[in-house]
Amino acid sequence: MPSSDSGSSFLLMAHANLMVTSCMAKRALIIGVTGQDGSYLTEFLLAKGYDVHGLMRRASLFNTDRVDHLYHDPHLAGAKLTLHYGDLTDGTALRRVLHTVDPDEVYNLGAQSHVKVSFDIPEYTAEVVAVGTLRLIEALRDHVMHRGRLVRYYQAGSSEMFGAAPPPQSERTPFYPRSPYGVSKAAAHWFAVNYREAYGLFICNGILFNHESPRRGETFVTRKVTRAVGRISQGLQDKLYLGNLEAQRDWGYAGDYVEAMWLMLQRERPDDYVIATGEAHSVRDFVQLAFAEAGLDWQRHVAVDDRYFRPTEVDALLGDARKARRLLGWQPQVTFVELIRMMVARDIDLARRELAVNQAGFADPARGAALAGGD
Repeated sequence: MPSSDSGSSFLLMAHANLMVTSCMAKRALIIGVTGQDGSYLTEFLLAKGYDVHGLMRRASLFNTDRVDHLYHDPHLAGAKLTLHYGDLTDGTALRRVLHTVDPDEVYNLGAQSHVKVSFDIPEYTAEVVAVGTLRLIEALRDHVMHRGRLVRYYQAGSSEMFGAAPPPQSERTPFYPRSPYGVSKAAAHWFAVNYREAYGLFICNGILFNHESPRRGETFVTRKVTRAVGRISQGLQDKLYLGNLEAQRDWGYAGDYVEAMWLMLQRERPDDYVIATGEAHSVRDFVQLAFAEAGLDWQRHVAVDDRYFRPTEVDALLGDARKARRLLGWQPQVTFVELIRMMVARDIDLARRELAVNQAGFADPARGAALAGGD
C-alpha cells in the first residue's frame, strides 16, 4: 500500500480532478478494448456517460467484432467510442495515446492471455504481459507528472498467478504461478504495486478469477465446449477433444466482473482485490451441464487427448472475494448454470446460421477450423 504521503497526494489530486471533471464527461482509455472484457467494460462505461477510447492492435483481418455494435462514425456528432492503434510492445505509441486522450481512468486489459499458448510462445507472452505493463505504467508516470493531475489505473491480474497455491485464494495468498502467462501476470502485478508505492500512482490490481461469456474466444476451454455443443446439436461436428477434465475453476460472468474493475477506481485510495464467485466446478462439470442444456449425452462426444494437457497443471482455483464484497459492495449476479445456459444458447444460434449457409450451398470451413484443437 502507498505511504501516508502518497495517500495525501491521492486525496489532493482527486479533489482537484473533481473540480475539473464535474461538468464534463470522464474519459477512459481501455487497453485491449476489442477483447471480451474490453467490450463489456466499454458498454458499461458508455452507459455511465464516459467518453471511451480504446487501444487496439493492427491486424490484417477485422478484429473489432465485439465492439462493432458500439462504434459510431466519428464524422457524425455524438461519437463516444474512439479507437486508436497501439500495442503494449510499443512504448512510443503508448505515450502518444496517453497524451492524445488525456484520460481520467486507464484500464489495462491487454495481454497474450491464453495459458496453454504461453508455453509455446513464452518470450512473447512475457514481453506483452510483464514488460508491456511496465512500459505502460512508466508512460503513465511521466504523463501524470507532466499533467499534474490524478489518473486512476486498473491492472488486470489473473487467478493463474496463484497456480499451485492451495484454495481458497485471497489477496493474502502467496503467488505460485505454473505457466509463463501466470509468471508474467505476477510480474505485472508487482510492477504495479511498486509504482504505486514508489511514485504515489493510483493503481489498483484486480485479481480476477475465470470469467466467461458468449464473447469468450473460441479456443478457451469454456467456449470451445459450448461451441462444440452448438455444432454437434446441428450435426456439424461429432467429437470434442479436451485435456484435463478434473481441473477445477471458479467461473463467473465477464459482464459482472467489469463492474468490479470500475468500482475499484472509484475508491478514495488504491488497493488490490480478488474478484470471484466463491464456487469451484470442474471442467467435467462444465461439460456435463453444457451438453445437457442441448439434450446431448456428453460421453458419446467427448474424448481426452493428452496433447491438451499443460506441462504444469493448475489443479484448483477458488477465489475468496470477501474483501471486494465488503469494501466495493460487489457481488456476482449470474450463476454458473445461467452462464452455461447463455453461452450454449448463443452457440446453438451460431451453429444454426452455419447450417443454413451450408444448406444454401455456400459452405465454408468452420471459423477457426485450423485451431479447433486449441487449449
